[in-house]
Amino acid sequence: MQTIEAATYPVHFHQKGYKALRKLVTDKKYSSIFILVDENTLTHCYPVFLEKLQPTFDVQLIEIPSGEIHKNLETCVAVWNKITALGADRKSLFITLGGGVITDLGGFVASCFKRGIDFVNIPTTLLSMVDASVGGKTGVDLGVLKNQIGLFANPQMVIVDDEYLTTLSPREVTSGMAEIIKYGLTYDMKLFNQVKESKEQQINELIHRSIEIKNEVVLQDPKEKHLRKILNFGHTLGHAIESFYLESASKETLTHGEAIAIGMICESYLSSKLLNFSAAKVAEIKETILSIYPKITLEKEDFSEIMELLKHDKKNVSGNVNFVLLFDFEDYKIDCKVSDALIIESLEYYNR
Repeated sequence: MQTIEAATYPVHFHQKGYKALRKLVTDKKYSSIFILVDENTLTHCYPVFLEKLQPTFDVQLIEIPSGEIHKNLETCVAVWNKITALGADRKSLFITLGGGVITDLGGFVASCFKRGIDFVNIPTTLLSMVDASVGGKTGVDLGVLKNQIGLFANPQMVIVDDEYLTTLSPREVTSGMAEIIKYGLTYDMKLFNQVKESKEQQINELIHRSIEIKNEVVLQDPKEKHLRKILNFGHTLGHAIESFYLESASKETLTHGEAIAIGMICESYLSSKLLNFSAAKVAEIKETILSIYPKITLEKEDFSEIMELLKHDKKNVSGNVNFVLLFDFEDYKIDCKVSDALIIESLEYYNR
């Protein structure tokens, strides 16, 4: 697959990426190399990484616990202490091998350590391949509030290898499809139609096109001042729902994709009410998403807590919750204000 050139770094695919990484290490003569994993990627992905890279240099493993619940500053401090004890300096390289938690947190750790050391992202989940590892966003959660602490920082490169997807559960693979659907609805309907066709042999094509889209958007708007906001479709309500289920002791945690899928249904409904987006297309989106993701019931007694979490969304300005809504497929409006009553109505629409 053809390399995608981002602003300051390449996104390589398959063996070309490992070759480029070996050359990077040789050319830059790093003083030490660290690789961040969790217990899952250590077991299932690290052996694949070693076999494909065949390193001629020493790599020091840094392991953190898996899961969104550990995507916080406490984990960052533990990693900073660990690499400091192992002698990391400004000429060290930090490699992330994992899903969105690993690439988000690892990029943040590297970007802050000694005011910034080089890092490389190797995403191992579909979600991180098509979204989290590309675009220069790094960061961690503040309590259950998603991505409240972070900064923009670009890696030296990203290596995308779909062999890592074979190590995932079907649920984790499905989680990543939500971001692909988002790209399709807001930017390229061909992607949405391909998802509906659900041909497994298209996965590499879906990944490559999704990264192309994100890169095209980020190149035009790297700091999310305007166009890049379209990548938040489904995420305003989706993040609030994800956070609610993350902190609830009585409910099973949702994957990021499952929460964003709900958010896209709700925000499609809001689009029909505020921007005259076709009701038939809203129904098409809902039907497609519910053919992929399990239907859950959003309890009415939980609506107030979800609404409270919305107030802390990082995209808010002057206390206003900002949505990306659709006039039509591939036609959107950013910074839409929506009443609380209509937001609740959209949650009820999902439940119906």
